[in-house]
Amino acid sequence: MTAPLPPFPAGFLWGVSASAFQIEGSVTADGRGPSSWDAFTKRRGAVKDGSHADVATDHYRRYREDVALMAGLGVGAYRFSVSWSRVLPEGAGRVNRKGLDFYDRLVDELCAAGIAPAPTLFHWDTPLALEERGGWLSRDTAERFASYASVVAERLADRVPMWITINEPAEVTLLGYGLGEHAPGERLVFDALPVAHHQLLAHGLAVQALRAAGAREIGIAASHSPVWAAGDGEEDRAAAELYDTLTNRLFADPLLTGAYPDENLAALLPGPVAEDLKTISAPLDWYGINYYNPMLVGAPRPEAAAGPSGFGGIEIPSDLPFAIRPIEGYEHTDFGWPVVPDGLRELLLTMRERYGDRLPPVYITENGCSYGDAPDPADGRIADARRIAYHDGHLRALHRAMAEGVDVRGYFIWSILDNFEWAEGYRQRFGLVHVDYDTLARTPKDSYAWYRDVVESNR
Repeated sequence: MTAPLPPFPAGFLWGVSASAFQIEGSVTADGRGPSSWDAFTKRRGAVKDGSHADVATDHYRRYREDVALMAGLGVGAYRFSVSWSRVLPEGAGRVNRKGLDFYDRLVDELCAAGIAPAPTLFHWDTPLALEERGGWLSRDTAERFASYASVVAERLADRVPMWITINEPAEVTLLGYGLGEHAPGERLVFDALPVAHHQLLAHGLAVQALRAAGAREIGIAASHSPVWAAGDGEEDRAAAELYDTLTNRLFADPLLTGAYPDENLAALLPGPVAEDLKTISAPLDWYGINYYNPMLVGAPRPEAAAGPSGFGGIEIPSDLPFAIRPIEGYEHTDFGWPVVPDGLRELLLTMRERYGDRLPPVYITENGCSYGDAPDPADGRIADARRIAYHDGHLRALHRAMAEGVDVRGYFIWSILDNFEWAEGYRQRFGLVHVDYDTLARTPKDSYAWYRDVVESNR
């Protein structure tokens, strides 16, 4: 038994999260259009277990059951995403009313259960029609995104108290367009930089559209990690600084300071960058941070001396000016990610130091771990003690950061359900609730009961 967690402040928001493509299924139901991820999963070898998300966890049809599970936790909010192509099948123009109706029903169900809906407008699933016209390499996609934001907000803003524009623009840039490991599967390396700028511009334009439609409490969910230099030498430190710039500051600096972190980098970006930055840096009500682990980065060296460079099964090209090193001395999740709870505290303190009063209140919009614990054949219990230890450790680290003055308002576990984990398919399980992918039966794990008790003790 672990010691009780220290108490969190009154009003602290406890939540769970998921995304449309990973759980909804029903990819052709009720007029939904195809997305970039629908196309990507059909490529041979793109998904490691050869699976797709045509059914996923069938949340589209089972959402009432899933909301009841959230109500059983006692959480105050559910962070879900809206499928852009379910609302606008071609990404723009014709509105699919049946798609909007689904989110209308979901929001009503959440409100009836006393759970605040917290929709994310984009969680990686670009409408295929837009992807085929350039996707996030095209400035037009940013403008289309703002129109889509207006459509959703006009239907839901009267009941939604918290909005997220975009989830993890760094991953879409790096994994989707830079390295080709995620949809749309482009391998552009540094030529993917326009994707970063266009997503940030889309965020800024969506903030304007949401506010015009009466939405309130608007933020973004950005992935951030502490970046540790692999050695004390100048080359390792420079490589780590470059990686930090490309994965952390390239996204946070424009949002929070109105400038890119490097003039030479800004010169590589398309469009009227200086003018765009005024839109990108519109004041936010809060800033969302997705944290999983630190990154250990060094200068590239001969393969025999350096060992493999990569993370989460993703290889980094050897001709890049940095290399990812394995972090040793810590436990690892079944995904191979190091478990470093105090990295969350380090990250929050770094963000406060770097941005000062320009950093608005923070929500931890994702934090979670993959462990493949299965039901006990005797009684069906799923004793996922490692997941409990993971979240216990991270909440203690979060509490320490708050005690040191970082203004954090809430914590969302990733995720409520086991689900389709992108290029991993169904091989990685992050959920508080186990899903049998043959029967789609839901079984709460021990971590579900643990989190329920945490929420209750801090009510």
